[in-house]
Amino acid sequence: MKASPMTAELSISIGQFSDKGRKENNQDCHGAFIPQDSLLALKGIVVAMADGISSSQTSHIASQTAVRTFIDDYYCTSEAWSVKNSFERVLAAINSWLYSKTMAGDGRYEKDKGYVSTFSALVFKHRSAHVFHVGDTRIYRLNHNGLEQLTHDHRLWANDTDSYLSRALGVEQHCPFDHQTLTINVGDVFIMCTDGLYEFLPANVMIDAVQQADDLHSDLDQVAQSLVKQAYDLGSDDNVSLQIVRIEALADDTGLGINKELERLALPPVLEARREFEGYLILTTLHSNSRSRVYLAEDIITKKKVVIKTPASDIENDAEHLERFLLEEWVARRINNPHVLKADLADRERQSVYTVFEYIEGQTLAQWAQDNPKPSLEIVRGFIEQIGKGLNAFHKMDMLHQDLRPENIMIDQSGILKIIDFGSVSIAGLQEATSDIPDTYLLGTALYSAPEYFLAEAGTTQSELFSLGVITYFLLSGDYPYGTKVARTKTIAAQRKLHYKSLMAEDRDIPSWVDDAIRKAVSPLPERRQQDVFEYLHDLRKPNKAFVKKTKPPLIERDPVAFWQGTSFALVLVIIYLLTFIA
Repeated sequence: MKASPMTAELSISIGQFSDKGRKENNQDCHGAFIPQDSLLALKGIVVAMADGISSSQTSHIASQTAVRTFIDDYYCTSEAWSVKNSFERVLAAINSWLYSKTMAGDGRYEKDKGYVSTFSALVFKHRSAHVFHVGDTRIYRLNHNGLEQLTHDHRLWANDTDSYLSRALGVEQHCPFDHQTLTINVGDVFIMCTDGLYEFLPANVMIDAVQQADDLHSDLDQVAQSLVKQAYDLGSDDNVSLQIVRIEALADDTGLGINKELERLALPPVLEARREFEGYLILTTLHSNSRSRVYLAEDIITKKKVVIKTPASDIENDAEHLERFLLEEWVARRINNPHVLKADLADRERQSVYTVFEYIEGQTLAQWAQDNPKPSLEIVRGFIEQIGKGLNAFHKMDMLHQDLRPENIMIDQSGILKIIDFGSVSIAGLQEATSDIPDTYLLGTALYSAPEYFLAEAGTTQSELFSLGVITYFLLSGDYPYGTKVARTKTIAAQRKLHYKSLMAEDRDIPSWVDDAIRKAVSPLPERRQQDVFEYLHDLRKPNKAFVKKTKPPLIERDPVAFWQGTSFALVLVIIYLLTFIA
């Protein structure tokens, strides 16, 4: 079968064939899926193969479950997830089910009687091939450099003739797998096969058959069937399965699908109060700058208040910025959390470029901080816990907000905090679908951005934790842990010299262990911060034993100015004493 060729879309040809060979039953299973809609860009093409172990009467169930469930469930995972994250979650569930079946049957005492299978998969997305593998099914790549084996057989040899699988699905509760990502080119051929083929069919035979098929534009299904038959004729005594994939075309760098929507949508005019616009009544302008205009509006039918955002004239002719503009709503529709702004688009087709979000009646956290310069620690804890829960919702979706600051957090009239403004959000799954190089430039605000961004490094969840720590520090002190120095540190050596100004320096009713928790969260080095948001929230609420055991920081750390003033004063006294003594 072949993906329908479309401009700027990934396209492959695939041939596959499986036969029981000299065995009574075929315990191999293979499958592939080529989506024809937006999933082609967002999730890619899947090709998978599994080989059940011959010593088990139930391994055919294991191989069929692995392939069919993986293909079905992979496309049910979030479009925002990276390929690797989607694979890990789906395969972990499959292995858990197979392991439970193994332990419930004869495999509890003899694993080679259980629901055990190898599993290998190729996911082609954008301009990359993601290779996943556990067991001894093999994946090769054939191109102008020759035939290359991409996988390593997970087998242990007892002697020259006897071996057994060292790793496979259904054997252990947790199944580690091999993963690598390769850049693909038009004309690359990938070959996936079980040991019933590669142990009997010489490599040069496979190469000649595939190259001849390429030259003659032969049907790859026929090529696969022919090679399986040749392996059988050469004495293969096992099930024989083969899949051949040829890359026909690559996707371009506009593979989100959002750009297609932009082509049919008109650019909206500047809107004024009391004007009707696509089913909404504009009430007032809330905000306007060179990039966007934000309006308070009312749905004419439901009378519900919403916020409408339209692009400003500065980005109207910039396709990249318009795509990121619509991406904000795409993000909001995929995160369902009480502490994250929701999209609120009515059930009707729009004619213009605009986005719609829920209306939050309240104020920003920045304004609240101005009105409440000395909040209690408990209030700040509560705020940070709400922000942390919203931030974790992004991380669960393989997203990074990347512009977390008080101006991008709203407090409604009930005291609920919500993270807003998704213009800088990084989405793992979409980055794979649009570029081979991840965003490494600073998208957020310098005062709240982690030091690694200033080294042109990609952000991580630890980067978000740094921003959350700075917000905590700002709410408690009105200041920043390193002042404005972080943005000026362009090397790791310079960042190591950053000096944290302890919250204990002034007369604040804050336990030292809370100060230590914040100090750890805003460490210049990501590996020294807490592992995730919830570890930080725990450290803010309950004393970490490592912090409690620490003695009170020395004066030079708590208040360097006071230390050096005291030192200077002491030196003056010594000099006066010496002068008096000499005189």
